[in-house]
Amino acid sequence: MNSSKQPVRPASILLFDGVCHLCHGAVQFILQRDPIGRIHFASLQSEKGQELLSAYRYEGNLQSVVLIEDGELYTKSDAVLRVGRKLSGAWPALSLIGMAFPRGLRDVVYNWIARNRYRWLGQSEQCMLPTPDIRSRFLE
Repeated sequence: MNSSKQPVRPASILLFDGVCHLCHGAVQFILQRDPIGRIHFASLQSEKGQELLSAYRYEGNLQSVVLIEDGELYTKSDAVLRVGRKLSGAWPALSLIGMAFPRGLRDVVYNWIARNRYRWLGQSEQCMLPTPDIRSRFLE
C-alpha cells in the first residue's frame, strides 16, 4: 500500500478565458449557485489550464469554454449546459431543455456570443485573481 497522498483531481473542472469579462461574470455566477463546490476552475491561459488541455489533446482555439468532467472533455454549448446541471435552482431543468436542441444550433448561438464577448463586455489585461474565500476552487 502506498502511503503517499496523490492529489485528487476534482470531478468537474471548468477552463475559462481568464481575460474575458463575460467569463469572469460566469465564474462568479457559478460560484454563487454551486455552494458545495462541485465545479473547480482554471483559466485557459494558466499553466494548469494548458497542462489539462494538453493532457486531453485539445487542439481547438481558446474561443471555447472547456469542461472536464469525470475524465471527459466538453466544449461550447455542451460544456455550458453540463455546468448548468450542477447548479442550484432552476438551472438543471433549463439545461435539460437546452440539451433538447441540436448541438449544431446551440453552438451557432455559442459561437456568436464567443465572437462578440470582448466587444460587448471588454477584457482585462490579466487573468482573474480569486479572493481568499474562493481560492480553493481554483486549480494552481
